Amino acid sequence: MFKAKVKADVLKTILDAVSTLVDEAKIQVTPEGISLKAVDPAHVAMVDLSIGKKAFAEYKATDMDMGVDLDKLKDILKLAGAGEMLDIEYKEDQHRLVFKVGHVTRRMALVDTANMGDPKVPNLNLPNQVTVLAKELKNGIRASEAVSDHIALVAHGKTFELIADGDTDQVHLSLSDGDLIKIQAPDKSRSLFSLDYFPNMSKVVGDASPITLHLGTDYPVKLEFDIADGSGHIIYLLAPRIESE
Repeated sequence: MFKAKVKADVLKTILDAVSTLVDEAKIQVTPEGISLKAVDPAHVAMVDLSIGKKAFAEYKATDMDMGVDLDKLKDILKLAGAGEMLDIEYKEDQHRLVFKVGHVTRRMALVDTANMGDPKVPNLNLPNQVTVLAKELKNGIRASEAVSDHIALVAHGKTFELIADGDTDQVHLSLSDGDLIKIQAPDKSRSLFSLDYFPNMSKVVGDASPITLHLGTDYPVKLEFDIADGSGHIIYLLAPRIESE
């Protein structure tokens, strides 16, 4: 059983967070909220998302899994304006989700979850941790896209750097501990990451919200932040590009 009422922007945040990596997702439903884990087809990036029932205006559920086509969900969200409520109910006899947006009812068939795996979140012991305002990170990424297809993330002591080297141009974002919410970087770390993923990962979080990055040298980066006024949490893992000697 699953029945909920939720604002369109909360559902859009969930969709944006996941659809950047996959076209279909298995949502795990419990009485306390929903969660999902998904890995992109190239096995370069992973998302681990959880949303508590407090993010919903109304929420009643029992334990179940739902396979959802994210492109269909995007079409449904186009029916709702910002701040508008959606009523969602699972019809077990039809194996469908029924959405009500205003006076429109949309029935969406669910996807078979039999072939959808349950990816495990690796336990990474990353030595450095940086917490920065999302706006700062987004600005660095936005500037980098104009000069390169990858960025280097560097943390050491009281400084966090984002560096993009192109054929002729360079972008360098440098933030000291006074510019950061928090930094813990006893040992210097540097890793290279593709800009194919980073812009979409960072756009999900609001400019004024904090993002925490866990970093090591030539290790995946772990990004985490809250959504839905603190009722939800997102973790991204992104594999590094190994720099040639």
